[in-house]
Amino acid sequence: MSKLNWKQLKEEAKYNEARDLTEDLWAKRIVKYILRGLLILFIIGFVFASGYTYQSLQPLAKKDTQTQEVMIPIGSSNKAIAKLLEDHHLIRNSRIFHTYLKLKNITDLQAGYFDLSPSMNADEIINQLQEGGRPITADTDVKLTVVEGMMLEEIAETVAEHTSITKEEFIKTADNPAFIKKLVQQFPSLIQPLMDKEDLKHPLEGYLYPATYDYFTDTPVEELISDMVAQTNLIYQKLKPELENTWMDFHQVLTLASIVEKEGITPEDRRLIAGVFLNRLEADMPLQSDITVLYVLGEHKEIVTYNDLEKDSPYNLYMYSGLGPGPFNSPSLEAIEAVLEPEWSNYYYFVADLDTQKVYYAETFEEHEVLVEKYVNKSRESQQEGSSNDKDSQQE
Repeated sequence: MSKLNWKQLKEEAKYNEARDLTEDLWAKRIVKYILRGLLILFIIGFVFASGYTYQSLQPLAKKDTQTQEVMIPIGSSNKAIAKLLEDHHLIRNSRIFHTYLKLKNITDLQAGYFDLSPSMNADEIINQLQEGGRPITADTDVKLTVVEGMMLEEIAETVAEHTSITKEEFIKTADNPAFIKKLVQQFPSLIQPLMDKEDLKHPLEGYLYPATYDYFTDTPVEELISDMVAQTNLIYQKLKPELENTWMDFHQVLTLASIVEKEGITPEDRRLIAGVFLNRLEADMPLQSDITVLYVLGEHKEIVTYNDLEKDSPYNLYMYSGLGPGPFNSPSLEAIEAVLEPEWSNYYYFVADLDTQKVYYAETFEEHEVLVEKYVNKSRESQQEGSSNDKDSQQE
């Protein structure tokens, strides 16, 4: 290698080293500027967030000293109270207020009636809620009774008759997917399976347990429905060991129980009828219950016609086999237990005497036809003759 080439190589090496040093220096400067910028943005964001949080805890309107009566329902969570205060335009941000309660570890806010104004800051409102307001007295409540076998729409009518909640509001809330997701959080093992169900007329049909409930003035409709579902959840938790002994899940048990609820009256008949239906399911026979057709029709009828049986719906268990999408009403504990502990037999058919309501059972369709002719058809003919004679007497 010539001396000239060696000198050129040394100069190139020095140049490359200087260049790398310069690039490294600039890279460090750029990183430093970026870090400074991020730090400045963080400080600005922190100052802004701190300022907004501080402002959110100050009076919404210092000069507005006019008070308004606010009722905090019994059993309200801190989150629910914060939302209620925001809805009444007493605080700016319910989330910040709720977080503030958490940071101060405040858990003793009281129920009752309070006189609050927008001129109060967060601490003043909290102090008043801790001290307690005027009690929610007994004369502000109503006893609501959900009767065994009631459909959701009938429950809505009962609620509308005794409270300020309309039938439409009750049904709309019960069917609201967002509300049902809230129920999943409250009762995950009970309600979560409903999220995968299809063709449900009312998702909560059968889950509003038949019982008597205390309704207080201004109780939110969501709270009332949640109370009803909570009672069903108690039954579900109680019956979990028994559910392990059946091929059905709780939704299927409720569905069959809702049919048994209407088909039988006595505990003995309900257990036998449950056994009949389970026999039919095992034999892949349709249940053919008039109760399912009436649910499709949405009306009460003494006699189901052939035209009624042709109403196309997955709930029509004359047209479709299996249990259908879900419950047809809110069954009683007795009906649920009848499904879990049925009376096993060789029966596949049953019919009730129209006059005495006594139930007769049969193993074959031929035997069943004889019983239908004796206890249903002849009774109808007798009723029609009696009606005709009454009309003739009136004409005479």
